[in-house]
Amino acid sequence: MIASLESRPGPLPRRRTANLIGLLWCAALIAYALYVQYGLGQEPCPLCILQRVAVIAVGVVFLAAVLHDAADDRFARIYGVLIVLAALAGIGVAARHMWILAQPPGSVAECGASLDYMMDVLPLHEVLAKVLTGSGECAKVTWEFLGISMPAWVLLNLAALAVLGSVANFVLKKQ
Repeated sequence: MIASLESRPGPLPRRRTANLIGLLWCAALIAYALYVQYGLGQEPCPLCILQRVAVIAVGVVFLAAVLHDAADDRFARIYGVLIVLAALAGIGVAARHMWILAQPPGSVAECGASLDYMMDVLPLHEVLAKVLTGSGECAKVTWEFLGISMPAWVLLNLAALAVLGSVANFVLKKQ
């Protein structure tokens, strides 16, 4: 399939354009998350914050790929790998969040300390361990669109961004 895309007649989008689309997509996701937080007044749980960090990390790699616009395919492949790795980390967090949401009511521990407090008093590895175990605030569905929760939408978007980052940096050429 990759070979068929490369030899296909007609113009394909340039690598830089595809990376710019990825960057703008990440910016739109973060802008909407901030709107939900500040415009709709829904505070993000710790797992939501980690998903935002993953989206931002993917966006930063897309930004680097746009600014560098590597002529050397090796550099482009590095950007592609970094995009996929950051997206996979976010997909893992979103999948964990979806699993917590699927648990029966009362089976998830009640709300714990805030993420800010944990970051101040605990080492990073302990904070991540506590956050990924989930708490009561992570077990509540407070937002849905088309019957799909926010973590599921984040997972779908990160998967699509990983595909876009792969195509942009492994298939498309600088031209």
